[in-house]
Amino acid sequence: MLYREAGQFKSSYAADQQLFPIRQDRIGIILLLAVAFLVIPLVAGEYWFSAILIPFLIFALAALGLNILTGYAGQLSLGSAAFMAVGAYAAYNFQLRVEGIPILFSFIGAGLTAAGVGILFGLPSLWIKGFYLAVATLAAQFFIVWCLTKFPWFSNHSSSGVISAQKVVILGHVFASPREKYLLVLSIVAVLALAAKNMARSSTGRAWMAVRDMDVAAEVIGIRLLPTKLLAFAVSSFYCGVAGALYAFCYLGSVEPDGFSLDMSFRILFMIIIGGMGSILGSFLGAAFILLLPIFLDIALPWLAGLFGLPFSNATVSHIQILVFGALIMFFLIVEPHGLARLWQIGKEKLRLWPFPH
Repeated sequence: MLYREAGQFKSSYAADQQLFPIRQDRIGIILLLAVAFLVIPLVAGEYWFSAILIPFLIFALAALGLNILTGYAGQLSLGSAAFMAVGAYAAYNFQLRVEGIPILFSFIGAGLTAAGVGILFGLPSLWIKGFYLAVATLAAQFFIVWCLTKFPWFSNHSSSGVISAQKVVILGHVFASPREKYLLVLSIVAVLALAAKNMARSSTGRAWMAVRDMDVAAEVIGIRLLPTKLLAFAVSSFYCGVAGALYAFCYLGSVEPDGFSLDMSFRILFMIIIGGMGSILGSFLGAAFILLLPIFLDIALPWLAGLFGLPFSNATVSHIQILVFGALIMFFLIVEPHGLARLWQIGKEKLRLWPFPH
């Protein structure tokens, strides 16, 4: 009753194929964007912007990029953090070496540079798949970090490979405060998320899903495997590259190659596993879950320790976080492989029948 499309008639093909065909979805997205753009900047403090909201949006964008490759195209990758590193260092060098280039062009250039690297490491996907492809992308993780460390040109001859991002200036305005950086990151992520949702509904997205489900059958019906897989690698790496640029310029301000470690790649992978593979919403739900759960445990575990008189140290809390992450990944893989996004979809289906029994 609360989520039924009964009576919402479509009089044209364009209306039936619009991005959000159900009125409740359109209202929900508008309300969500209104809260994100208008309400949160007024009520949130600097800690929320700097420590929670900005990293959440950046990692959600990186998870979205990996979801395009793994969830929609079915190509495993363990090099997401490396492509973020390419984007961060590319944006830094564009700003450093191209006089007067707008910062947004640097972000686009960072994404395109990461896309080119992604295509290079996506070439083995035509001959190998599954676990072997994951190992091939794992090579990208180590090779890219090694290059950024061993070739000082990328870091402007910094001895440690550390770079300090330049100021974010758009149309003469310096984005200095956490609130302004949050609004900039939110705008970029919202545009790219809507573009990804539209792309997933297009012929390109359907080709990705066909290759994911059965690549032999997809080739039989005329889908060219190599261009389709390489396009998935390029788009995925583009999203990760932009996320890396935002990570350097709007979040940390100073990054090093070792900061884009294999652990970060696994965290992004966990985000799409818990959030839901093959789902735009799942990327955001997984990023929120992975980033907010440690904060919740940092608060809840010491409180429980004091309540029951348990000797919980900081190391114990860290170990429990790892155990909880592992248990949740096992839970979602066994009980609900499609993650939190599927649970949200089930909830909407129940709302369609409420209050009637089903």
